[in-house]
Amino acid sequence: MQGLAQCEFAYKCDNYKNKVHKISNAWNQTHRMKKFAANPMTTPEYDWCWGKRVNDNVPRSLELVKKIEQLEREKMWLGLDVDAQKLEAEEMRKGKHKAEEDLDNLKIDYKKLHLSIMTAGLGKRSEQWRDLFESQN
Repeated sequence: MQGLAQCEFAYKCDNYKNKVHKISNAWNQTHRMKKFAANPMTTPEYDWCWGKRVNDNVPRSLELVKKIEQLEREKMWLGLDVDAQKLEAEEMRKGKHKAEEDLDNLKIDYKKLHLSIMTAGLGKRSEQWRDLFESQN
């Protein structure tokens, strides 16, 4: 990239405006050729490309620019909301997994307790106790 010191002309010299005007006109002549003037020396590919060109310098209305900026802000906030919901869902999955593990442990403890009650003879029904008591008397 050139700085002002390396340009083709000095800005402080005499007649610099005329030099700028000449360079500008030369540039405009080479870049603003009329289609009919360029047509005999152009290829069909160039004509096709010329027809497909897009003018990117179309000014947007201020209202559209504001609407686009608002939508971009909303998109950013929605992205943050999605991230927060992902974290919350992950915490819920971890909590569910922990609750399932606790339930499994309680079931195992219940089975062990039930087995120990049965082996100790404390798990008899009232009829069984009555029969046992009557048989001893």
